[in-house]
Parts: sequence; structure tokens; C-alpha cells
Amino acid sequence: MSSMHVLVLDDELALREILGSIVAKAGYSVDLAASVREAAAKLARGDVDVVLCDIKLPDGNGIDLVREALATGIDTAFIMVTAYGSMETAVEALRAGASDYMVKPVRNEEVLHRLARIAAVRGLREENQALRKAVKVGSEGLYRWESAPMLELERMVRRITETDSTVLITGESGTGKGVIARAIHEQSRRRDRPFVVVNCGAIPEQLIESEFFGHTKGAFTGADRARKGLFLQADQGTLFLDEIGELPLHMQAKLLHVIEDKIVRPVGSEQARHVDARIVAATNRDPQELVAQGKFREDLYFRLSMFQIHAPPLRERQSDLRGLIQHLLSGARDANDRPRAVQMDPGVEEILLGYSWPGNVRQLNNVISRALLLAEGDCIASGDLPADIIRSSAAAMQAGTRIAQTGYLRDQLRRFEADVLRCAIEEACGDRRAAAQRLGIGLSSLYRKLEEFERDGLPAGTSHGSLPAKC
Repeated sequence: MSSMHVLVLDDELALREILGSIVAKAGYSVDLAASVREAAAKLARGDVDVVLCDIKLPDGNGIDLVREALATGIDTAFIMVTAYGSMETAVEALRAGASDYMVKPVRNEEVLHRLARIAAVRGLREENQALRKAVKVGSEGLYRWESAPMLELERMVRRITETDSTVLITGESGTGKGVIARAIHEQSRRRDRPFVVVNCGAIPEQLIESEFFGHTKGAFTGADRARKGLFLQADQGTLFLDEIGELPLHMQAKLLHVIEDKIVRPVGSEQARHVDARIVAATNRDPQELVAQGKFREDLYFRLSMFQIHAPPLRERQSDLRGLIQHLLSGARDANDRPRAVQMDPGVEEILLGYSWPGNVRQLNNVISRALLLAEGDCIASGDLPADIIRSSAAAMQAGTRIAQTGYLRDQLRRFEADVLRCAIEEACGDRRAAAQRLGIGLSSLYRKLEEFERDGLPAGTSHGSLPAKC
């Protein structure tokens, strides 16, 4: 279920609590405010994704709140809700930067529909904003990587774009699955047609079918006008189903039929419509494990994975990291209007290279952007990095040193052991049984060690032709 944070702003206590309850039951996190001042304080925290915003408030106007919030760079969507409905008010709200507009009394289903649309768009948009800084979308779509896994991924993308086959992209969060999906679309023959994205985990379950297939006017309470579903929006283009593993089983069956038959039927309609949309899906979970657990249909998995691409995590492509750090730094400077002269202290880069990056490219980008904002002067220093990353990187580098030292000691001990065995065999004039007795080990153990040393290039055996003179 979605983690989108919704703020309900209304001076009427009953309506505020009712809307809050509706939104919470749909799986969103909810906060309530009764005034412009209270809402502004909550917006200043920076964690509000959507505001259900009344226009007429005791201490101000909701439209003014929209202007002020957007002017300060707060990335929040506003759905204006008012009993004073007029075309002029609606136009004013949208011009101020509001995303949508509803007139009281609002219907539950309509509120959830509008929140679902914002959630579906915002989820993937936010990921792409972070991840597209890690790529250069050129003639072949992807950043010029150096590691073998990413070069293979680029080769696969080039092959896939020549077909209209379904594609399943797997990989951890933050590895760039959305960027790969867009690159597939932009390099395909559908590049001039729509690229429609949806986060399957961000749509309330009761609205999924309507969102995917659309609905007719009056199909259910609150359906005051017909809506075109995501499949029809993506007709002749590409439909990207992000987090496909979160799709409920009953919807998986319907999705399978649409992919196979290329037919959709809007909710409330008896008329089926043909649709030609290429399906690219992505998940950060293991699809085969989901199938084994009964959480994902095996037939749908086989249908989606005609081509399967894995986006490798950063820890598996260390050779990309140094160039990626500099590329992200350049993008962060441009995004924050910082001069090109701002550079990174070599020690900072070593800290970043030593960290494992469980959040992958998204986490790396966020850390670099944060460090750039905190940096004083023309150099990013280690103090501009989060303390936990500095500690983790230092621990990893120390562990690596210990491992290297341990490896050196182990090699020396094995060489010493091989020399002891060789000397024992020489002193026993090549009699390995006698050598084993002299060493206090079994004959089979001696032979096993000889085989190991021979395999490792540390010969310890002595032929009769090279025995010492005393033999």
C-alpha cells in the first residue's frame, strides 16, 4: 500500500475527520489541519505529498497557501476542495499551481480516485528525478558504464528495442529500473507515442480495475464522468507497470487476459475496446520467489518475462562508482545552481568508494546532493557527509585491510607447511609413510595436503631421483 502522506486542511471539524478517515482507510498516512497557519507549519517539514485543501479558511485563503508553498520550493500537490464552486475559482486555483479541484459535497470514491492518480504519477516521477541524474539519455539511451554487468544490460536494451515484446525488469530499489524502462521506450518505434507509468503499489485495491481499464459515467458512486484507463492512455505507446509484484492476484488474472487478447472493457461498459500498448514491468522483489509463495501468477510471470533484465546493485559494479560519483556531482551542481568550481575532497571520494550503498544510485545521489548543499566554499569535505556513511565506510576499509593482511599471513603459513612436508619426505628418503609418522599425521592426510599444495603451485613432494645424498 502507498506510503503517500496526505494533509487534510479544512476548518469544519466533521468534514476534516471524515476525509481523514477515508484517506487513512485507503492506506495513506494522514495529517489534519484547521487553518492556513497550522497547514503551513506542517508543510514546512517537507514530508507532505498531497494537500486536500479548503479554499475559504478562517485565517486566509487556500489558493494563497498554494502560491506560497510552491514559491518556497515545497514539492506538494494540492487538490482544492470548496463549497464556493465557480469556474473563475477553479481557474485561479489551477493557475496558482493546484493539481486538481473538487466542489463540496465531495464523494468518497472521487477523492480516492484523484489521490490515486497523483500517487501513481508522483511515485515514479520522484524515482526518475533521482535516477535520471545518473544517466545520459543520448542516441542509445543509457549512461556509458564501464562494468561488465552494465555493458551487458546496454546490449540487451538495444536488442529489446527492436521488438514489441513484453519486458520484466528486476533489481533492488534505486538501481534505475524506471530509467531502463524509459530508455527502452525512447529507443523503440513507439518513441513518439505515450509513455504511461503507474506504480502498482500506490493505487488503492478497490480502484485498480477502474484505473487500469477506465470506467463509464455512473459506473459507480462518484463516477460523474467517464475516465479513460491507463491501457487506453498508453495505446500505441508503452505502459510501464512499476512494482508489478504488488498487484493483487485477482487483478493479475485480468492483466494477463488484456496482454494476451489486447482487449479492455471499461468498468460499467458492455463494449470492449482493442488496445495496443507495449508492457514493460518492474519489481524489486524476486518474481520466482513470489510465484513459489503463491503471491504471483506463474502464467503472468512467464508472459511478462519474455525478456527479463536485471539491474545490478552498485556493490556489484564497483568499476562504475568513481565515474558515477563525478557525474552525479556535476548534475547536483547544475540542479542547485552551484558553480562548477565546487569539487570533492579526495578523501571524501574515498569514503564514498568504500561504502556499500544499499540504496544504490538513489541513495548515492541524495548523499552527494546533500553534501553539496552543506559544503562551504569550493570543496566538499568529509564533515558534509552523513556520520553513518563515514563510520560504515571506515569499518569496511579496515575490514578489507584485515582481510588482505590475513590473506598474506595464510599464504606464508601454507608455504611454511609445504616446506616442512618437503623436508620430512627428504629426510625419510622419499618414504611418505615414514614421513607421515615423523610428522605425527596419517598417510591419507599427508597425501591430501600434497595434492592441495600441488594444486596451489606449492610442490612439497620429492621424487626418488632428487633425494638427498644420505639416502
